[in-house]
Amino acid sequence: MDGNGRWAKKRLLPRFIGHQKGLNAVKRIVAHCAEQGIEALTLFAFSTENWRRPEEEVTKLMGLFLKALKKEIHKLDENNVRLQIVGERSAFSEEIQHYIEEAERKTASNSGLTLNIAANYGGRWDIIQAVKQWQADNPRLSISDLNEDAINAYISLSNLPEPDLLIRTGGEQRISNFLIWQMAYTEFYFTDTLWPDFDEKALERALDSFGSRERRFGQTGDQVKPC
Repeated sequence: MDGNGRWAKKRLLPRFIGHQKGLNAVKRIVAHCAEQGIEALTLFAFSTENWRRPEEEVTKLMGLFLKALKKEIHKLDENNVRLQIVGERSAFSEEIQHYIEEAERKTASNSGLTLNIAANYGGRWDIIQAVKQWQADNPRLSISDLNEDAINAYISLSNLPEPDLLIRTGGEQRISNFLIWQMAYTEFYFTDTLWPDFDEKALERALDSFGSRERRFGQTGDQVKPC
């Protein structure tokens, strides 16, 4: 979700106003995905690299995260949405960690959209933590026993299918350390639309683009065409 700061700058507003407007976009997109029967939506809210931003901005982002956890969880639960927070949580305040655990517990049995919020997340961190967890659980095995299936069992979002589509807003054309293991066969969609302006119509354009593509997963076009 890129472009909050630039959205605000274009309007001569503080960057934080852009983040607030970005939260409104999150609400729109989550609601639309739930209505369309999409199984899972993962939003990259805060990367491991984002701690490098100005201290004031990081503090306000943490405040916005906490406010969303407190205010929106009841609505998510009412709409049968299951919330999962993905990333290293120990860097967050005890209050944020408490509300993360409470939000996940409250929505754990919901069967609709699974909403994953990647916070203090990095794809490289994810792979490293998966290997460490595998090693801790299998101390008698050697590194030669490590394979893709083993990583898949410990990587974040292992309870869900691999992502079908990555949407990046704001004109950037890179994945920025996001789900780099999970997105081996993900389709990419880049748009110049800044995240606060990303709405239901913009999402449908991305889905239409995805729907027009032929996904071969290493096979030929003739192999995957229906008979």
